[in-house]
Amino acid sequence: MAEIQAISTTLVQARSHNNSDVVPRMDLTPWDLQLLEVETIQKGLLFHNPESQDTYIQHLKDSLSSTLDFFVPLAGRLAISEHDDDILDSIYVPRVVHSLFPLNGVKNIEGTSKPLLAVQVTELEDGIFIGCSINHSVVDGRSFWHFFNSWAEISRGLGRISKLPALERWFLEGIEQPIRFLFTKENQNSDGLIQPLAPPPERVFHFTKGKISQLKSKANAEVNYTNKISSLQALLTHVWRSAIRNQRLDPKEDVSFFVIIGARPRILNPPLPESYFGNAVHIGKMTKKVGEFLEEGLGNTALEMNKMISLHTEEKIKDFLKSWIKKPEFLRVSGVRSDNRLVTSSSPRFDIYGNDFGWGKPVAVRSGSANKARGKLTVYPGVEEGSIDIELCLRFEVLEALANDPDFMNFASI
Repeated sequence: MAEIQAISTTLVQARSHNNSDVVPRMDLTPWDLQLLEVETIQKGLLFHNPESQDTYIQHLKDSLSSTLDFFVPLAGRLAISEHDDDILDSIYVPRVVHSLFPLNGVKNIEGTSKPLLAVQVTELEDGIFIGCSINHSVVDGRSFWHFFNSWAEISRGLGRISKLPALERWFLEGIEQPIRFLFTKENQNSDGLIQPLAPPPERVFHFTKGKISQLKSKANAEVNYTNKISSLQALLTHVWRSAIRNQRLDPKEDVSFFVIIGARPRILNPPLPESYFGNAVHIGKMTKKVGEFLEEGLGNTALEMNKMISLHTEEKIKDFLKSWIKKPEFLRVSGVRSDNRLVTSSSPRFDIYGNDFGWGKPVAVRSGSANKARGKLTVYPGVEEGSIDIELCLRFEVLEALANDPDFMNFASI
């Protein structure tokens, strides 16, 4: 199996790293802290070769340095405050893609000694790949692409970025900072953690704007609505139902779907800035019996997903944050390594194909090995406007069954 070997490594600092005005410390919120046990966000873009191949590496270093002036947290490290307690264009995605990213296998808690941001540029036979890994306790997916978009802007010659990040962390009123909790070596090696296994097979399915529109219309019509169920809710429900149908599970078995819900538009008092740079997401969950789930149709499940998301109000999110501080719980990849659940990540709303570094837009997006387990579902915008790509991590036989399922492939392409 081919592997990519890094031939050089450079530490890139913010251009103004000696400036005393740079924020020296930033405390992490419960949204951030719960991610310490999982791995970094890894996304990268494939481009055609730039015209100036002799200078683009240095240009990327220089523009990255300038971009870090705006995203200063990424140029730092995680710090632990000591208290009385210890605190702590293949059918399947080729494995070689994982070698295109730095910080493989690094958990976010290791940000005390590892970089919070690492970039690897790989020269391929007919293009280049820019792989970016960012500590997930510092940013969520929206903030990840905010940084990437801004770097591309500076790389192609803009003097300043179009949207400044809001760097101040958001905390519930009256919460002591930094948040104190017990995190020992035993926590890191607890029985709840499954030892690393080989990443599952990955396959990308493409859904055109027209096919997504058909799914939306079908879902709404089944429950006598015109536009209540969104395009994304209809699509995710279609993928979930298809994945469960092709696993031939016991009709009495429970199956679950976890969806990422953005908190930025839901936190209004005080308001959370749209450009908030950090983690601001909540996880919603649906659980159903296999038999009932497959019998009720696309529309009913999609409507249930719509209602579940609507229930995640500002009050519900704040209640979660209050509860987390009283009893901290950490997300673990072991929680998604299952045949009877799907867990979403990323969003089709992120600006991925607008990342022009000065030699054209990317031709594809791929993710690294971080947090890959059976049941992982990653959502990307497609190259064509309005289209969506779904990256699925499931058992090989399930992915093969999906590709041969006419009900699923009537809306998808490879």
